[in-house]
Amino acid sequence: MSKTNTENDIRMDVNDYNAGNYKQQYQYKSFAPEPINHAWVFSDGDIQQLLSEADRMLGELNAFSQLIPDVDFFIRMHITKEATQSSRIEGTRTTIEDALLDKQDIDPEKRDDWEEVQNYISAINHAIKQLETVPLSNRLLKYTHKILMTGVRGEGKHPGEFRNSQNWIGVSLKNAIFVPPHQNEVVDLMSDLEKFFHNEELKTPHLIKIAIAHYQFETIHPFLDGNGRLGRLMITLYLASFGLLNKPALYLSDYFERNKTQYVDCLMAVRESGQLKQWLIFFLHGVVETAANSIQVFKDILALKLRVEQEVLLRFSARRQENVQSLIRHLYQDPVVSIKEVAALLNTKTNTAAALVSDFVKYGVLTELTGGRRNRQFYFTEYLALFGRR
Repeated sequence: MSKTNTENDIRMDVNDYNAGNYKQQYQYKSFAPEPINHAWVFSDGDIQQLLSEADRMLGELNAFSQLIPDVDFFIRMHITKEATQSSRIEGTRTTIEDALLDKQDIDPEKRDDWEEVQNYISAINHAIKQLETVPLSNRLLKYTHKILMTGVRGEGKHPGEFRNSQNWIGVSLKNAIFVPPHQNEVVDLMSDLEKFFHNEELKTPHLIKIAIAHYQFETIHPFLDGNGRLGRLMITLYLASFGLLNKPALYLSDYFERNKTQYVDCLMAVRESGQLKQWLIFFLHGVVETAANSIQVFKDILALKLRVEQEVLLRFSARRQENVQSLIRHLYQDPVVSIKEVAALLNTKTNTAAALVSDFVKYGVLTELTGGRRNRQFYFTEYLALFGRR
C-alpha cells in the first residue's frame, strides 16, 4: 500500500490487506480496525468474474421488479422474510407465517421473538422511506437502530445511540471470541465509514464498497445491541440509496443464515489474517445467489397469478367478482386472513365473508391451519411457499 497526503490517494490491494491490530486495554485487548475510506485495488480474476455476474443479476432483478404489477405487495413479503431470517441469526424462532399474524394471535411465549421481527419490519420500511429525503448516513443508521430496538430485548442498551462502553462477542469480556474497538474510537471509525459511502472519487464498484462497509460495520459494532440486524439491513439500504435496486427486493440474511458458520468465519478471517478476498467472494456469491432466487420468486408469482386468474377466479359469478378480486389482491399483500378481517376488508356481512373464504378453501387458494373453531386463520399457502422455499 502506498500512502500520500490525502485519503483518496491511498490505494489498498485486497490481497495485501491488514485489517488492524489489537490494543491492550484494562485486562483485555480490543481490536482497532484500519480506516476504509480509500481506494481499493482488486485485480483478482475470481472477484472480477463474480462482480460482473452480480451486477448482471441485479440488473435482471430490477427488470423483473418493474414488470410486475403491484410489486410493492410482493416487496412486503420479501421484507417479512428478511425480518424473520435476520432475526433468526440472532436466535429468534419466529416463522414467516407467525410474522404475518396479529399480536393477539401469537402464543404469549413467542411474543418476544415476534416483537423483534415486527420491529425489524418497521425499521426497514421507515428507513427505506427516509432514504427519499435523508442520505445513507450515521444519522439514518441511528434512527433505524432506535426503531429496531425500542420495546424489545436490548431496549435498555441505548437505542439509537453509539455505544459509550465496551462490548464483545462471546460469553464474557474476559473470554470473548472477539472484542470490537474501544468505545472512544467508535465515532471516528463510523465517520470514516460514512465518508466511504459517499466518496465518489474512489471509483470503487458499489458491490465491493458495501461488502467492505458491512465487514467494517460488524467489526466496529457501534451499538451495544442489534449490530448484526442493522448491519445486514444496511446492505439493502446502500443498494437502494445508490440506485442499484429500484425496489428493495434483495436481502442477504437468508443466505447468511444458511451459511452462518462460513459467514462468521469469513468476517473473523479478515480481522485475524487479512483474508479480505475470501470475504468478498463469499459476499458477491451471496448477491448472485440471492438475486437469482428473488428473480425466480417473481417468475413463480407471475405463474401463480395467471393460474389463479384462469382456474379459480373465473369460477365465480359476475355478481361476486368485485369481492373476489378485492380478496385475492389483498392476499398477495397479506396472505394470512381471518373471516372477520375479510368481512372488514370487503365491508360485508360475516356470513358473506365466510362463504367467500369457504370457496377459496374449496378451490385450493386458502388453507385453514389453526385447527380451532374460533379465531381461525386462513393461509394462502402456495404463495407463502414461494418465500419459504430455499
